[in-house]
Amino acid sequence: MNYRHSFHAGNSADVVKHSLLIALIRALQLKQSALTLIDTHAGCGLYDLLGDQAQRTGEAAQGVLRAFADTDPLLDDYRAAVKAVNEESGHGDEPRLYPGSPQVMVQLLRTQDFLILNEKHPEDAHALRDAMRGTPAAVHQRDAYELWLALLPTRTPRGVVVVDPPYEQTDERARITTTLAAAHRKWAHGVTVIWYPLKERATHARWKEQLGKLGIPKFLSVEHWLYDEEQPGIYNGAGLFIVNPPYAFTQALPPMLKALRAALAPEGHRGELMADWLRE
Repeated sequence: MNYRHSFHAGNSADVVKHSLLIALIRALQLKQSALTLIDTHAGCGLYDLLGDQAQRTGEAAQGVLRAFADTDPLLDDYRAAVKAVNEESGHGDEPRLYPGSPQVMVQLLRTQDFLILNEKHPEDAHALRDAMRGTPAAVHQRDAYELWLALLPTRTPRGVVVVDPPYEQTDERARITTTLAAAHRKWAHGVTVIWYPLKERATHARWKEQLGKLGIPKFLSVEHWLYDEEQPGIYNGAGLFIVNPPYAFTQALPPMLKALRAALAPEGHRGELMADWLRE
């Protein structure tokens, strides 16, 4: 694996992913029944934005730093999650450290909830265990797709699976499609969140067409295109597929997407951040 998220921590994709993940989990927690949260590609859990790798790309300047400079209250929960890990580490409320999804989700746990993390990369798995020490999270080091299916259905009545792979393997999208189909057969009512990068609209449209053929009834697609026109051969944005999003989440989504688009649009671009339902 050549991809290391430490080079990209706190970028625009992280801001959208973590803002929506917080909103999704909070919507599910409007009911008191227990939740199991599963992260199949958990990464290191915590990232140093002043470290060599993050500084080499500087992507946080177009992501978390823009979100912190923004004043829209709809981003308050996201900013609070970032501030919490910095205050706990003695850095004040400025974003010196960036929480990965594991650190975001552990902040949201109620006493009845469970958090299961998985990271196959040995170095990152070691860092993840360090980052989650003292928390109730269980950490595994297994093949992500095998673990995804093995833990379904969850032991609690409800659950969320977060799938956030590096997309370094040519068959990554095919493995996601196949595993999602099997997971839905085992756990039709479960909530699944799949992160993806956006490079070419045509390639993404073909994948959406394949996923639509799975016939999953409630399948939401959220796409964040950074630029007003596609930039060939480079990273153009990222998005989320969300299976079975709760009603409270989808109702609150339009204004949040508007706030995120405004905060993250690159200079000279409006950008595009939209959600629609995948249909067969």
